[in-house]
Amino acid sequence: MSAAPHAPVLLSEVIEALSPAAGDVIIDATFGAGGYTRAILATGATVIALDRDPTVQPHADAVANDHPGRFTLVRTAFSGLAEAFADSGADRLDGIVFDIGVSSMQLDEAERGFSFMRDGPLDMRMSRDGDSAADIVNTWDHGPLAHILKQYGDERQSGRIATAILRRRTTRPFTRTLDLADVVERALGGRRGAPTHPATRTFQALRIAVNDELGELTAGLEAAEATLSPGGRLAVVTFHSLEDRIVKAFLTERTGNAPGGSRHAPMAVETRKPSFTLQFKGAREAGEVELADNPRARSAKLRAAVRTDAPAWRAAA
Repeated sequence: MSAAPHAPVLLSEVIEALSPAAGDVIIDATFGAGGYTRAILATGATVIALDRDPTVQPHADAVANDHPGRFTLVRTAFSGLAEAFADSGADRLDGIVFDIGVSSMQLDEAERGFSFMRDGPLDMRMSRDGDSAADIVNTWDHGPLAHILKQYGDERQSGRIATAILRRRTTRPFTRTLDLADVVERALGGRRGAPTHPATRTFQALRIAVNDELGELTAGLEAAEATLSPGGRLAVVTFHSLEDRIVKAFLTERTGNAPGGSRHAPMAVETRKPSFTLQFKGAREAGEVELADNPRARSAKLRAAVRTDAPAWRAAA
């Protein structure tokens, strides 16, 4: 296996943002099939890759075989980034890339339970540890279940869906993806020409909850701030507004660009120096050429920044 089976999104833009060079140490915090990692290694840099999904090991073995001595895979989530870097023994960290969300590989594997397009176990666990999506829909009370559907899926009919799930599980627990998708579709009155499947938001919300994706993203950003060396570069690719909102807010604050308080309230004086400077304003998106080859890139956004020499605002856990 010498190449990644799925094209990494915004690859050229990510590599430009990271600017890796021979001798640099870069963390690929979402290894997946190794697309970003291979491009970084091609520049002569060393890569410490992170991924909590055990199924990526064959891809990691192939990369290690092709680039002996310059690649290491650590099985951890974003919250373990600082520890993984410390354990590497490297004396500086020149860049970090995050590619947030579920990978094409995970969606394509029915047995992982991420997709309602294929029948499989209702799982969704990236690490194969902890509670699964089935555990949530079969045991959570109405209130908490409706809350995550609304908060993580932006599902306006979250209460109706939660009611339908609780009613059905009294007779038979949920174990399969298509079973849950059917119940959600019936609860919402069918597709009625909708461009997306009615269960899309529900599955997104469950996946985020199962893997604590937003909490891990926040932990990863704070760990990046704590571990990047001065001049080190941070690149983050997101795929929906919840993730992008967290990244944007983090960088807005850490670059010292957060809006001031009300003119009627006492002015808060921020004494901490900016820990990052933006590489460019706003977010970069895929061009038409990439979109033609990879429709998954349509919702992708890249934000990037450079670490200053100021102390981290918050130490990594």
